[in-house]
Amino acid sequence: MDRNLEIQQGATLLEALVAILVFSIGIVGLLGLQAASAANASHAKFRADAGYLADQMIGHIWADRANIALYNHYPGAGANACNPTGAASTNANVLAWLQDVATALPNATAARQQIAVAAGNVVTVTVCWQAPGEAGPHNFSETAQING
Repeated sequence: MDRNLEIQQGATLLEALVAILVFSIGIVGLLGLQAASAANASHAKFRADAGYLADQMIGHIWADRANIALYNHYPGAGANACNPTGAASTNANVLAWLQDVATALPNATAARQQIAVAAGNVVTVTVCWQAPGEAGPHNFSETAQING
């Protein structure tokens, strides 16, 4: 009888260890999901901020249509959207906006942002940023036609 009791206690102990293992794997999985959720929320916030900032610049240009050409900021196309070419703008509204972009988004330097005014007053604003730990930059681009 003592032998059966020992076997039963050993089986109970083994069942408890397996239950703890399954529970631990579940907790680790939930922690992974939580980390992925936080990263996705961060990316969504950056994209929303970039959209707001692009809208803000188009609003400034719309309000100052007479000086639309002064809003060009690195208007040339570079190797990718976040490496534009051309000359930087000296317009006060653009400089203030660039400061807002740098404050709101990570690694959003003035040299990465682009405002291009094309024929027919078609304005394209491209906002670029790079989240910490990521290999490449992200961008948000918005185009509007400004009627004179």
